Amino acid sequence: QVQLVESGGGLVQPGGSLRLSCTASGSGSAFYAMGWSRQAPGKERELVARIWNNGLINYADAVKGRCTISSDNAKNSVYLQMDSLKPDDTAVYYCYAYFDRLGRDYWGQGTQVTVSS
Repeated sequence: QVQLVESGGGLVQPGGSLRLSCTASGSGSAFYAMGWSRQAPGKERELVARIWNNGLINYADAVKGRCTISSDNAKNSVYLQMDSLKPDDTAVYYCYAYFDRLGRDYWGQGTQVTVSS
């Protein structure tokens, strides 16, 4: 079955940077779309960034100009470079992938990002 494994989270000071990584396995095909969402305590989960297999990218307004998403299509991997981090960026970040032939989203277990001085 499909599994997504995230890494790269941790504790960083305001203004710092982190790079999150995610690799999907077990799909039997290349991804159609991959991306990242996040959920902070007491808040709804929100989409952070998404990249399509044709290179199209979407960003949430809250992270535009501070985050860059990229992918390695051959590896079914996606990355999120986060710069100028703010305390409001503190959340569990979840990787997701969508595969056309499977017809649904798959989610990782999440990696904690904490931005604090």
